[in-house]
Order: sequence, then C-alpha cells, then structure tokens
Amino acid sequence: MKIIHSINQMASVSKRLRADGQAIGFVPTMGALHEGHLSLMRKARKENDVVVVSIFVNPIQFGPQEDYRRYPRNLRQDARLCSKEGVGIIFYPQAKDIYPQGYKTYVDVEDLSKVLCGKFRPGHFSGVATVVTKLFNIVNPDIAYFGQKDAQQAIIIQRMAKDLNMPIKIKVMPTVREKDGLALSSRNAYLSKSERKDAAVLYQALNLARDLIKQGNKNSFSIIRKMKQLINKKKSAKIQYISILDLKDLKTLVRIKGKVLVVLAVWLGKTRLIDNLIVNY
Repeated sequence: MKIIHSINQMASVSKRLRADGQAIGFVPTMGALHEGHLSLMRKARKENDVVVVSIFVNPIQFGPQEDYRRYPRNLRQDARLCSKEGVGIIFYPQAKDIYPQGYKTYVDVEDLSKVLCGKFRPGHFSGVATVVTKLFNIVNPDIAYFGQKDAQQAIIIQRMAKDLNMPIKIKVMPTVREKDGLALSSRNAYLSKSERKDAAVLYQALNLARDLIKQGNKNSFSIIRKMKQLINKKKSAKIQYISILDLKDLKTLVRIKGKVLVVLAVWLGKTRLIDNLIVNY
C-alpha cells in the first residue's frame, strides 16, 4: 500500500492506472476510521481493481466554533486499517496544497445545502462539495462510495455529480451501527459514558417513526412530536432538528407518501450527532 501526499503524484498514478484499464474505487474520508468506513472499502475492493482512500480533515467545512482543531487524527492507525482491508493507495494531502494561498473557487449545490444541517452550519456543504469536487478531479475514480448516515451529504454529492456531468458513479451504502443502534461516527469518541448510553435514543426515535408510518400514520407533525417526546426523556439530549422529507429534493412533507427520509440532529452534551432512516410507505 502506498501513501501519497502530492496532488500531482496522485493524479499521475490515477492516470496510469486508468490507462492500464484498471477500475478505481474511491472512499473519501476525514480519517479516524471506523467500521463504517471499512465497510465502504470492502465494497470498493469487491467492485474495483484498485481502492484509493483519501484522508483529509477539510478545514473549509468546519465553522469557526466547530471542532476542526480537535477532530481526531491518527494516520498510523488509519493506515493499518486500510492495509488490512486491501486498500492500494492512501491519498493524504496537506491543506496548504488543497487550498493554496489565494484560493477563490467554491462549489455550492443550491437549495439542498441550505436546509437541515446546512441551516445550522452555514457554508458546511459548500466546503464538502468543493473538496469532493477537487478530490474527484485528482483521483479520477470510476466509483465513489459514501455512507447513508450522512444522508444530506450523499444526496448533495449525487446531485453535484449529475449536474456537473462528472463521469463518476456515486454509491451510497447502508449505515453501520453499534449493537444498540447508534450509527458509527468518529465523533462518538467525544461522548461521556452517560451521553453514550443516552445516544441510543436516536435510533429508537427513528424506529418509532418507522413503526408509526408503517402503521398508517401519515401526519409528519404527529410523528415528529412523538419522536421529540422520546428523545427529551434523556437528560443529556438536546434536539437541534427532526424532519420528515422527500428523499429526492429534501422538501419537508406534511403528509407522508411514498419513500421518505426521516432525519435528526441531536446534541448529546457538547457532541452533535446525526442519523436517519429511509422509510417506504
């Protein structure tokens, strides 16, 4: 397994691989790898000749008061996990190279980036779309893999790739969860013992919504109210948002019909967690 730091070297290696007829599977990450990331790598390994994993904590997707400086970084551990999963290349660029002095160009997927997390984290999805565009251009993969846990991000990347005619297939893979249902996230490491115990309520609330929908409840406000009642029983939990949306355009639904996305963001102490379920009624 190679670790490549240089943008030019990464682009050159990718060009050579493609010229040799080898399919490239790409898993973009910010490191602090866990089983969710590894599941994407396994899928990429099955479907491609070479797997490239990028590890880059992207500064422009963090707000001024967010956790960019303390975001977990451990290249040695991440490299060990990648090697075990058969990854061929880790692309590990520096921020000064991705965003050199005088950098001016940003990608914004309108409307989709302004709701949900985008409402509370202004500029976040522009930062995500910009860095993913740059990584796609550098790595030039055939298929890129994302997790369903970050549902809004996945939808934005899919729309961006379509709108900009990017010749890349975007695959969104199922959320990987702990035994109690908590979605795997690098930020779970921030939780105290009591907060970690309380965090299980997120998946419980999503399952409650799914059950209510399956039972024939079509009123989004009624379902959200019951989800809030469940979550608010936990002392460390503070709800930022809960929404039930159209899966394609993220429009809020008053009446539930067809395939919907139930999403939430909840603070557990000082840690913000997100999760979602797709429910087909």
